[in-house]
Amino acid sequence: MPRPNWFFAFPVEAAFVRELGALPPHFRLFHPEDVHLTLAFLGGVGEAAAERALAELDGRLRAEPVRPFDVSLAEVVPMGSPRRYTALSALLGEGRAPVAACLTELGGRLCEVALGRRPSRPAKPHVTLARPRRGATDADRADGLAWARAVELSGVRRRLDRIALYTWSDQRKERLFKIVAERTLVAT
Repeated sequence: MPRPNWFFAFPVEAAFVRELGALPPHFRLFHPEDVHLTLAFLGGVGEAAAERALAELDGRLRAEPVRPFDVSLAEVVPMGSPRRYTALSALLGEGRAPVAACLTELGGRLCEVALGRRPSRPAKPHVTLARPRRGATDADRADGLAWARAVELSGVRRRLDRIALYTWSDQRKERLFKIVAERTLVAT
């Protein structure tokens, strides 16, 4: 198995994914426990760098507590390259601006500690629901876009009240990710 990726994210309660309707062939729907909103993607930095970033998160949460965010899910869009997108993700409706600010500030700081740099792209809060499998054709991807347009998430509202450090699951056929550490956000 290649070197695992590490990332911080807000876990999202996602039983709703089981009711989204059948995906086209050559797509993988995320397991409900894998659904999250990424705060900071660290990549293959290794466990020591991820632990340094976790210590930074702990310090930040003590010094400047982050309150939970109330959000709603909106349209499902392709993420990544427009021609060969890598994910179908729900954008945020409500809560988009404050979550984007948190991704920029706190997420940027966690990347800086682990990677030595902040992300170069602006924050785009989203919740990935499905990914095309390797070998997905242009026709498969077109079917994926049709599926995304048909998904209705306007009634899905969630509270983002935890931040977790994730890495790859040991059982990747069932679940893609596992939580290594988790911190609960408290309303002040």
